[in-house]
Amino acid sequence: MALTNAKLARRLLQLAWKYRADCLLSLLLQICLLGLGLSGLSLGGLGIDYLRHCLDSSAPLPRWPLDWRPPDTWSPLAVIMLVGGGVLALALLRATLEFLAAVQTAQLIQGRIVVDLRAQVYDKLQRLSYKFFDAHASSSIINRVTSDVQSTRLFIDTVLLQGAIMLLSLIIYFSYMVMLHPPLTFACLATAPAVYLISLHFARTMRPLYMRSRDLMDKMVASLAETVQGIRVIKGFAREAEVTDRFFAANAAVNAQQISIFKTASFYGPMLAFTAQVSQVILLAYGGYLVINHRLPLGAGLIVFSGLLQQFCGQIANLANLANSVQESLASARRIFEVMDAKIEITSKPNAIRLPQSKACSVTFEKVRFGYEPDEPVLRDLNFHVGAGQYVAILGATGSGKSTLLSLIPRFYDPQAGRILIDGVDARDLDLDDLRRNIGVVFQENFLFSTTIRENIAFGRPTASQAEIENAARIAAAHDFIMALPQKYDTVLAEEGGGLSGGQRQRLGIARAILLNPGILLLDDPTAAIDPETEQEILDAMESARAGRTTFIIAHRLSTLQRVDKILVLQGGRIVQIGTHEELMAVKGPYRWMASTQMADSETVRLLAETAERRNGS
Repeated sequence: MALTNAKLARRLLQLAWKYRADCLLSLLLQICLLGLGLSGLSLGGLGIDYLRHCLDSSAPLPRWPLDWRPPDTWSPLAVIMLVGGGVLALALLRATLEFLAAVQTAQLIQGRIVVDLRAQVYDKLQRLSYKFFDAHASSSIINRVTSDVQSTRLFIDTVLLQGAIMLLSLIIYFSYMVMLHPPLTFACLATAPAVYLISLHFARTMRPLYMRSRDLMDKMVASLAETVQGIRVIKGFAREAEVTDRFFAANAAVNAQQISIFKTASFYGPMLAFTAQVSQVILLAYGGYLVINHRLPLGAGLIVFSGLLQQFCGQIANLANLANSVQESLASARRIFEVMDAKIEITSKPNAIRLPQSKACSVTFEKVRFGYEPDEPVLRDLNFHVGAGQYVAILGATGSGKSTLLSLIPRFYDPQAGRILIDGVDARDLDLDDLRRNIGVVFQENFLFSTTIRENIAFGRPTASQAEIENAARIAAAHDFIMALPQKYDTVLAEEGGGLSGGQRQRLGIARAILLNPGILLLDDPTAAIDPETEQEILDAMESARAGRTTFIIAHRLSTLQRVDKILVLQGGRIVQIGTHEELMAVKGPYRWMASTQMADSETVRLLAETAERRNGS
């Protein structure tokens, strides 16, 4: 359910309340600046009235603050020097406070609020299930952590702090002007209702513009990310020009939307400034009449009033910027709170059962049904049992649900029906961290971090010793190629393991899983990107790696399938065959057809090789 603007504002106020002490300090500094500004303005007006009296003795004497009057022995120059010195001292003090206020506000906004909010969003992302990431593009998630957090802080910085100062300033300026001359005040502020209506219309106009801007920015970042990730494919197919045009189009759409926002904001700003000028015309006409008829002092009256009116109208004109900031911050806050409010679907129960470390576990699927969309099941009525320590292969065509089946075991997703038992206990009743620490996963496309090989292998066990890391690498047939690198285990990998072959990256992923010493090992086709010679090394290594573990492997090659204890054949999300290689070859079915196809291919290769040898011999 989408949050209304009122609810968003309440949430943002709750966020600001956490930093109330710093916010209050910033407000106090701004109030001091406001008081110093008014004092300087009043002192300047007093000086003008004193000069006027010196030039025209019939002009009334100014009213000095605190009923103080300069001694009669003082010369006019001394008095003016005193007034000028006071104005200069106030200006110097105001400049100092402005610096302190700017530093305080920057530390509050950028040093605390932005950092804390970004950390909170990132922390929540780490705890969200795969389902959230399936539903949101990576570009949208990146923008929420970066630019949306920056835009959200506008509510505290611009709307809350500056808005409070604006409101306080308007009240003080209005009260001061009424104290000077009430009729003149109400005459000059006759345009205030028009200013309010203009600002209200502006706020309503800007909201959809900012929401559209966020969406277009997501698309542009997505285009950039895809280009970086797919640069080899782009260059391989010589599509640089087309991809560049696509990014330029996305960038141009963002630019056009920003221009639309700027044009709209620029239109309202001059309208508000015009109303301020109307007030100044009223002041010159009516205020000038009052001064001529000695009903209002020139300096402490008209000139101070003019300064107050300018400040008042300036704050009114800032309503457009305030409304602009409100809409921008609300648009971003809505996206931020969408993450913060997202339901964490995969969690441990309050009294979750602890799972012992490094113990081979039995795995049972009972009537399991799952789909990424509720009405589109990917797996249907899965029923099978794998004993502790067994080696199980999963075979099936693309899209049959093999990887999805593996992802249910460590609870990356929960089944929509049925249950998965680990040693006879529903996986949802187990402690989630214990469950995942007991499961080593080798993904079909292993992700490597931009750090050393040692740290990549030890990612799941940062405290592992060098000997344990090297042992895991040897089991995964990775030790030899690592030792051939210039920095060996201290070699820093490029982004996503750039510079390594697909087989080398896969072997590092296998070593990372083995180092966990898990009770359950999940291998998503680990030999797919490996040459036949290395494949044999890894298959031999896996025999020792799976000792004492329950192992699931997605595989298609007979060299792997002949080694396992049990084969599950998937078709359309259902298990259509279960058995060993020999048992499944003895009956008609999809497994025997697949195996026969592979064997025929192998025989063809052998015959072609023999034919080539005979030709070379002749």
